[in-house]
Amino acid sequence: MQDNEGKYIFGVVKVGDKGQVVIPRDARKLYDIKPGDALLVLGDQRGMALIKTQVFQSAIDQAMEGLSK
Repeated sequence: MQDNEGKYIFGVVKVGDKGQVVIPRDARKLYDIKPGDALLVLGDQRGMALIKTQVFQSAIDQAMEGLSK
């Protein structure tokens, strides 16, 4: 479900006994998350976020490329 300006609310998930959560289908589809994909968990005092490691690595590569110019 799209909220506004590219921001989304996908619903509520519960943490299982093993600390696992299920990423909602709509979120997996939107962000092209497939079984076996690696996700980086980021956080601060307010909460946490997930990002595909390949997306994060691409951003780092672009930043490093900008530094070398």
